[in-house]
Amino acid sequence: MSTATGAPAASADTTNSPATTACHAGDEHAAATTTASPRTGTPTPKTTGRARGWQLRFAVLSLIWGFSFLFIKVGTQGFAPLQVTLGRVAFGALVLLAMVVIKRERLPRSPRTWAHLTVAAFFLNALPFSLFAYSELTIPSTLAGICNATSPLWGMALSVVALSEDRPSRRRVAGLGLGFLGVLTVLGAWQGFAGTDLTGTAMALGASLSYAIGWIYVRRTLAGVQHSHLSMSSAQLLLATAQLAVVTPLFTTAPADYPIVPLLAVFALGALGTGFAFLIQYGLVAEIGPTTAQMVTYFIPVIATAAGVALLHEQLSWNTPAGALIVLAGAALTQSKPRPKGPSLPRPGSTSD
Repeated sequence: MSTATGAPAASADTTNSPATTACHAGDEHAAATTTASPRTGTPTPKTTGRARGWQLRFAVLSLIWGFSFLFIKVGTQGFAPLQVTLGRVAFGALVLLAMVVIKRERLPRSPRTWAHLTVAAFFLNALPFSLFAYSELTIPSTLAGICNATSPLWGMALSVVALSEDRPSRRRVAGLGLGFLGVLTVLGAWQGFAGTDLTGTAMALGASLSYAIGWIYVRRTLAGVQHSHLSMSSAQLLLATAQLAVVTPLFTTAPADYPIVPLLAVFALGALGTGFAFLIQYGLVAEIGPTTAQMVTYFIPVIATAAGVALLHEQLSWNTPAGALIVLAGAALTQSKPRPKGPSLPRPGSTSD
């Protein structure tokens, strides 16, 4: 989901708006949702009377995003992939725009901001959402959910090239290698990728790569923009809807009918997985901080796999969950930071200057 200067600290098949990317990374936008500790002066998450219930909202968010890949699969059974994606961003935009009206906020006015959001909408919404929808025509939703978890790996690899201030530690490089080893495990590389549709898998991995490109672009262009998360995300989804509204009629024909189950799946994908889920995430970041909130990323492939196997009866071989665990371990390492070294204690008998 969610941005302005954040490095890709987490990923999900979500809104992925400028507001949410920053929340994941704990940058300037995320700092607006924190307060300073009276003792140390360091930012600490705000606490409210509802903070004790964050675990329930965390679980709901994990379920919504985990089920998104099932909704995509069901949606493409009744509609073309581009139509699924158009419905997704349109329903999501309606939810966020309704909240903009309720909260009496304003969308950005600067042409420069809208220009950068247009690019962000393409790389963070229109392109990856479409690629995931096309990929699930030929690969299971479980595999798409696991491919989604590679976004932090792509992000770290690209940030080394695009962000000169972001130098990886040995631990993060090891996480990158471990993560892609997990991808090879999922795909069964030792079997020559037998039984795996490489085109569909490449599309799903390309969607995750697109997220990383979008995050870095936003970090370089929209840092310090003075707009709320809700305002920026609403504008971005509105632009993604406009992009897909132009492209979809060129490559698809209007549906002859609207089967109820795929239609409900597209509605749930947009209104819940792309609109309502952002509102939940925004509240979580404000209450518990971006570091804890981004942990939802590691539950998404687990839930996507369970949903695909239990409800869609997708086949699951041993290497799929094993590889997924390796991918998640690698992604966690790429996002880890070394513990700050404490001040050294004076040696016995030493004197201070």
